[in-house]
Amino acid sequence: MRAKINADLKSAMKAGDKQRVGTLRLINAAIQSAEIEAKKELDDAGILAVMTKMVKQRRDSITQYTSGGRPELAATEQAEIDVIEAYLPKQMDEAAVSAAIADAIKEAGAASAKDMGKVMGVLKAKYAGQMDFQKASAAVKAALG
Repeated sequence: MRAKINADLKSAMKAGDKQRVGTLRLINAAIQSAEIEAKKELDDAGILAVMTKMVKQRRDSITQYTSGGRPELAATEQAEIDVIEAYLPKQMDEAAVSAAIADAIKEAGAASAKDMGKVMGVLKAKYAGQMDFQKASAAVKAALG
């Protein structure tokens, strides 16, 4: 994953794509910061987690910029999201998330809300970067409750 990002950074620099270069540098900086914090090199799953967090932060910024009447800043954030999402696995739709939750509940043998941690563990192991776990958590809670 890191090698692909660095290769794309070089090609974007050669092409003179300033927006893409800036975003890829932000990705590299975020990964490096997370590695320093973890005191070890991140694997692909760790890098996906960092980039997912970056997308979430940018979506929050877009909401704030839009409500604050700053559409040009919101457009910049959206352009960064587009670059970052190119490296993330395709997000699952609502039906696929519901099916995955049902499978995870069966696999974990969950019967009540006490088993929610087991179900979320199964989901995170199988679908890292493919679903919003905050929304999935609420769906699991509803399914078990």
